Parts: sequence; C-alpha cells; structure tokens
Amino acid sequence: MTRIRTRKPVHPGIVFKADVLDPLGLSVTAAAKALGVSRKHLSLFVNGHAACSKEMALRIAKATGTSVASWLTMQTRYDVWEVEHGDNSRLKSVRTLSEVAHSFA
Repeated sequence: MTRIRTRKPVHPGIVFKADVLDPLGLSVTAAAKALGVSRKHLSLFVNGHAACSKEMALRIAKATGTSVASWLTMQTRYDVWEVEHGDNSRLKSVRTLSEVAHSFA
C-alpha cells in the first residue's frame, strides 16, 4: 500500500543547512571549501535552488559520516512530490502503451 504524501518533503539542502551547517556554526563559504565545491553552488543547494546530485551526496556523506543513500533519498522524495503536485497539463495527449498496442491489433 502506497502512502500518499500531503506535505511537501524538505529539500535536502535545507536539511543540510539546519542539521549540519547551523549546529557547527559553519558558513556556506567554509563548508564549500571543505566539500570542494563552489560557494555559489553550495549556496544554491542550501537555499533549495539546486538539486542534490550524486556527486554532492557523495561529498556530503563523506564530510558528515552519513550515507549517500540518505541524501539521494531526500532528493528523490522531494522530486517525486514536485512532479506529482506540479502542472502536468502538457501530458494530456499521452496515451497508455496498451492503448497504442490495441489500436494496431
């Protein structure tokens, strides 16, 4: 049974800021240097404007002693919610493949 999410998941960048940067008193600049990413990219990430890529998840996991899977799972949950609750009107013309297959029979 699939549980339907009614509340939008938190972006992993916001989690990273709240659970890692803020408690450690680290600036985005210091954390970006430690992670080996640009300050601009980390700023976009912690403000929810850039996704958690596989590479970013790997860097954060190594730097925090957490799992890559936890960061990618947060991103996936966020992405799924966004697509399920977004404007999908452009998909009105999409037919199921079984409909297409039956039309050739």
